[in-house]
Amino acid sequence: MATSVSSDVSSNQSWFTPLRLLVLFCVIHLLNYMDRGVISSNGVNGIPKTCGADGTCTSGSGIQGQFRLNNFQDGILSSAFMVGLLLACPIFASLSKRVNPFRLIGVGLSVWTLAVIGCGFSFNFWSIVVCRMIVGVGEASFISLAAPFIYDNAPAHKRTGWIAILYMCMPTGYAIGYLYGGFVGERLGWRYAFWGEAILMFPFAIFGFVVKPLQYKGSPSRETVNAPLPVDTATSLVKDLKIKDGTSHKDLAQNAVESSSNSTPSFLKDLKALLVDKVFVVNVLGFVVYTFVIGAYSYWGPKAGYSIYQMKNADMIFGGITVVCGIIGTISGGYALDYLGTTISNAFKLLSSTTFIGAAFCFGAFCFKNMYAFLVFFSVGELLLFATQGPVNFVCLHCVTPSLRPLSMAMSTVAIHIFGDVPSSPLVGVLEDHLNNWRKTTLILTTIFFPAAIIWFIEYLPVASNGVNWIQKSCRADDYRVSAS
Repeated sequence: MATSVSSDVSSNQSWFTPLRLLVLFCVIHLLNYMDRGVISSNGVNGIPKTCGADGTCTSGSGIQGQFRLNNFQDGILSSAFMVGLLLACPIFASLSKRVNPFRLIGVGLSVWTLAVIGCGFSFNFWSIVVCRMIVGVGEASFISLAAPFIYDNAPAHKRTGWIAILYMCMPTGYAIGYLYGGFVGERLGWRYAFWGEAILMFPFAIFGFVVKPLQYKGSPSRETVNAPLPVDTATSLVKDLKIKDGTSHKDLAQNAVESSSNSTPSFLKDLKALLVDKVFVVNVLGFVVYTFVIGAYSYWGPKAGYSIYQMKNADMIFGGITVVCGIIGTISGGYALDYLGTTISNAFKLLSSTTFIGAAFCFGAFCFKNMYAFLVFFSVGELLLFATQGPVNFVCLHCVTPSLRPLSMAMSTVAIHIFGDVPSSPLVGVLEDHLNNWRKTTLILTTIFFPAAIIWFIEYLPVASNGVNWIQKSCRADDYRVSAS
């Protein structure tokens, strides 16, 4: 059995080097978030039909114009996929203990592809809302399981940097979605933008089924999946295994025991372990507040820019800013944490400082009446705000055991969306309907960044003062590394 396990690992690694795995997951993540940018772009989302005081009306365009959506309905459309995402994330995370996670990703990408095709064939508001919900179900498998694969396979001294590279694809995908949606939507029609996405994702969905499946520390071995073992048998079997991939005996024994228990009580037990972890809870709380603003920025940004500064190419401008700042900011934040030392204390220090300073720059940007001054300040603010992606996801992965990492990422995703960008888009739409002034709306929205910085800073203080002993109560001791400084 040990020989079989070793041969499987070596054959997997012959093609699936850690770097190739990172590149593959980055492309998939890019396509997932490109879809979110597409639905937000003016070329696909469009503008509603408007009538002036003199009775002159202008025809609408895109989804909003064709289906005659108001801003509240339009905000719901942007958030609809979150319903499927939030319901499916915990399910995929729980299934990863009994089904190979790589196969689950293949299933999810297949569902995503079919749902995106359905978006292109939608005929009214509710039909596209249902399709967007199913898109979220498909995305859930990848969101929950990709980061643990990267965390386990990345070189130890580049771990946060690699996580940052994966999450760099979020703003980059959004930005490419703006550009792609604006280009395709204006020339071919908004439906073709969705069909093009499906064509791009289809090969990766097939790839998830045909490639030899990979394992990570938190997933079960083939024997554990096919035939759950009694506790004593599983424990003795793991002791006899010769581990060659760096996984500890303790981790494998825990996986075997957990797989042999009933899935529902196991899920509830794992969920309780997360909810009583102070580091995890506080980290996600700050992330929720941060995501509330980022989600509204990403959806309403082009429309706000067009209204405030009369940007003729708002999709292109916001897309370009998001691409450049997203890439530089996210990678810089990840590698900055690797340089300072991958500790919880340093992560919270980076999170609080970059969020506070970045929020100040963004707030100042919307105060300017000159478009070029706005673009400079907003770009600096976005650069700093995107630096949080590596550290915040590092904390989610670092403060739990390997078997809890998919659930940690799943529940983090559920929380930041259900309390963050899901309500923010329609609420900002309601606020704008009331104020009818995009400058005031964006200034009010931007101030919400400051509570996120304060939350992360408050958590940094006890971590910094109490040191390693305090952290080890909440974090996995054998993964924790104290920097020499």
